[in-house]
Amino acid sequence: MRTMTRRWACVATVGLVMAGMVTPVGAAAPDAALKLATFDVDATPPVGVQMAYGPAVRAADLSLRCRGIVITGAGEPIVLCAIDWIGIGNGAHDAFRAGLAAAAGTVPDRVAVHALHQHDAPQADFTAEQVLAGMGIKTFPRFDGTLARDVIARAAAAITAALPTARPLTHVGWGRAEVAGIASNRRLIGPDGKLRAWRGSATRDPALRAEPDGTIDPFVQALVLFDGTTPLAVLTAYATHPMSYYRTGVPGPDFPGIARMLRSQDVPTALHVHFTGAAGNIAAGKYNDGAHANRVILATRLAAGMRRAHEAAEADRRPVTAADVGFTAAPVRLAARGDLDRAAIEKSVRDTADRGTFAAADTLAFLERAREGHAIPVTCLRIGSVRMLHLPGELFIEYQLAAQAMRPDLHVMMAAYGDYGPGYIGTATAYGEGGYEVLPTSSFVGPEAEAPLLAAMRQLLEVRQ
Repeated sequence: MRTMTRRWACVATVGLVMAGMVTPVGAAAPDAALKLATFDVDATPPVGVQMAYGPAVRAADLSLRCRGIVITGAGEPIVLCAIDWIGIGNGAHDAFRAGLAAAAGTVPDRVAVHALHQHDAPQADFTAEQVLAGMGIKTFPRFDGTLARDVIARAAAAITAALPTARPLTHVGWGRAEVAGIASNRRLIGPDGKLRAWRGSATRDPALRAEPDGTIDPFVQALVLFDGTTPLAVLTAYATHPMSYYRTGVPGPDFPGIARMLRSQDVPTALHVHFTGAAGNIAAGKYNDGAHANRVILATRLAAGMRRAHEAAEADRRPVTAADVGFTAAPVRLAARGDLDRAAIEKSVRDTADRGTFAAADTLAFLERAREGHAIPVTCLRIGSVRMLHLPGELFIEYQLAAQAMRPDLHVMMAAYGDYGPGYIGTATAYGEGGYEVLPTSSFVGPEAEAPLLAAMRQLLEVRQ
């Protein structure tokens, strides 16, 4: 955090952020009436369809969802979408945004699409699919985009059907609650400034579990959207890898999906949409030894936090008008890290069987996007005193904490795992510390990514110099 703090004063001038980057689209008319529509479709892969680490071997006990909201009346419609997949990257992220935008009658820059990052779940990357096809490679079923295109079409149809029945959006509330016994930092740094130990989502070593939580954001946040006193949608966000155990071959939304389902039983009038925050270096490893029973324990802890945050939001319920709502976009070009050898990566793709996320094919797809100069959308929903930032990749928690520190006068929420193309995105300091998350096989950007992302966040949050 100290390194990032020192950089804040200068990042706004970094040239990697596109000129004129903050783009408010479609200002609202003063007398516009706000409305809210919700959509929810099944995104579960059928038996035999490839997921991130192998095919689905039997039907899911709890389905994967692709769900979200559409806000109308504040200029062009705003769409927020969360899906129970490991990641949606590159061309697939573009396609999801474009498909939902067309259905809602808006533009892609007014659409945010995020994966929750469960691991017994599919991945979508149309750029990887295209690159592999161009190489004549047909042995990577992980990148078959058939299911993803079907989900896009069904989600778009659900939006089209929902818009005529949109309800008035009259009030909003925000709340947060501390969640104990879930999140812990994965990276344990030694006195020499280097990684000395690592604990993943499940950690069997009791000595590592005994280590402190480390740097985390312990709060789950809730943004509740009302028609009068009736909750229509509850948006929650919490920063941790959403895994208790995986590689089961059975699709499932893991403990955040169970927590979300439990909350939907308490508040059945609302669609519950959960987002994973900046969790690239955060997991449940301190509190999870991998025992299957821990999934429900973690879920009930998160659900309890969601309930308390919801109660705080109910107490904070305030009127909202079109003038209180906005959406801004800040496209950012992230360069591929300099130590990626395209020829060697292409050879690895040809010579090595797919091992699941991440592998050489993922790297090659991002290299292609970077070569094209593609700009990744960083966006921000403004609704009353709440700002919800939407960022790409497996972002480190320090970015989320930095955003909150930039505007302590506002309620700043963050959803990461937008465009999954870059892989992990560490802090500039983290790349010198070492460890899995910053290896070229996991993070396709380098330390240079920090500055333009912080600059985009500052501009979206309207940080005054």
